[in-house]
Amino acid sequence: MPKKMIVLLKAGAFLAFGSSAALAASCGNTGSGFAAWKQEFAREAAAAGVGDRGLQALSSAQYADRTIAADRNQKSFNYSLEKFMQVRGADTIVAQGRKRLARDPDFYRSLEAAYGVPAGVLIAIHGMETAFGSFMGDSNVVSAITTLAYDCRRSDFFTPHALAALMMVDRGSMAAGAIGARHGELGHTQFLPGNALRYGVDGDGNGVVDLTREADALASTANYLRAKGWQPGRGYQKGEPNYSAIQEWNAAGVYQQAIAIMAQRIDG
Repeated sequence: MPKKMIVLLKAGAFLAFGSSAALAASCGNTGSGFAAWKQEFAREAAAAGVGDRGLQALSSAQYADRTIAADRNQKSFNYSLEKFMQVRGADTIVAQGRKRLARDPDFYRSLEAAYGVPAGVLIAIHGMETAFGSFMGDSNVVSAITTLAYDCRRSDFFTPHALAALMMVDRGSMAAGAIGARHGELGHTQFLPGNALRYGVDGDGNGVVDLTREADALASTANYLRAKGWQPGRGYQKGEPNYSAIQEWNAAGVYQQAIAIMAQRIDG
């Protein structure tokens, strides 16, 4: 693990804009108003510091029907823990995770030394999110995240992430055509753009933060958990001090419990 961890472009300005300002762009529940919304949002993005490349990416964004369908059909919140772990292949993640840890123990030790997060937690998240990088999504990130910012259901939550995505394109840290998950997450552990901008670090020391590279994604995941209050050496099962950091990663209770259980099995 390189000693130099380069933190990605600071996101304080855009987060302040997204959280404190009353955004004027009108939300909608169908794609019919998306084009008009993009024009309104472009003015707000420019005011937040987004330049020509980011604005062009916004102009080219398409209303993402598959994103809306996925957002309205989330089943995980309704599963029992046993069903969730079965559906998500927990036993396979644990078995493969143990092999990954045995294959590169120094890498995971270096992450724990730097951030305090043990290997099992990072490996469980990696396995759960993308099956260890085997599937990182099939949707254009900018289209997906701007669609969610436009959609009335959770516009306030996704608007700062949409601004972050445009900033990343504008500054060259993400391509306008970058592919991620249906909700605009990207990389091995599926960071939303705002989190990528704020918590992304260069884990392999090549001077670039690229969450499609495994080392960068895992270092960034550890950095995120530390920022959310992870306490080195403390427990992470439900009711223990670090469980609250796992809760910050995903809102579904069954997901949180599954990560903690699988991590413990991987750590042995």
